[in-house]
Amino acid sequence: MVVACALGLARCTTPSPEAVAANDRFEPMNRTVYGFDDKFDQFVVLPIAGLYINHVPKSVRGAVHNVLSNADEPVTIANDILQLELVRAARMTERMALNTTIGLGGIADAAAKDGLGEQRADFGQTLSRYGMGEGPFLVLPFIGPEPPRDLIGDGADLFLSPLTWLPPVWPLLDRLGVSTGVQIWDPYLIHARNMLLRHELGKGSLDPYATMRNVYRQIRADEVNGGQPVVTDW
Repeated sequence: MVVACALGLARCTTPSPEAVAANDRFEPMNRTVYGFDDKFDQFVVLPIAGLYINHVPKSVRGAVHNVLSNADEPVTIANDILQLELVRAARMTERMALNTTIGLGGIADAAAKDGLGEQRADFGQTLSRYGMGEGPFLVLPFIGPEPPRDLIGDGADLFLSPLTWLPPVWPLLDRLGVSTGVQIWDPYLIHARNMLLRHELGKGSLDPYATMRNVYRQIRADEVNGGQPVVTDW
């Protein structure tokens, strides 16, 4: 619903020549949504994250992150296989097995002590490996920067997540909610990138939105293909 509304609004906007050159055809809408997201982070996300960081012991926060990361490990393994990164898939399978057993369901990152550190892989990266460009830049309410390729990738990752396929006695929306929560609920780590882009990197910039767009693409390029420029044709 968020995406449909955003794209509907985009039809009523006209991007600048600079935005067209930057493959940001939805720029007017994106700037509006960026402003909304900035306020939402300022008045909702940041205070909640601050309470979480300041009042929840670091050891507990680390355990929560470890459990969520371990629950999402099958998605990484599936994408490693799809990317034909079979050695890495085997290493991540070993990591998940160690953390699920010795690490008590992922509470402790036991695998890291054996040199099996956390490595993430997502379906957006997989699509890029098979030649799909990121598409026009897109900023969504609450979510932040999410070009079409990565939006499709997020949907595929939800499908790949075993949590989506929990026993059918759970309603489908509940299963999707749990799976989504595992992937995105880690406010002081996962959402920190977007908050940093919106609040810190824009300081002193004449155009915070353009700064956010450029830095986001640099970070995502590094995640997707080792820092090479992203492919912008859809």
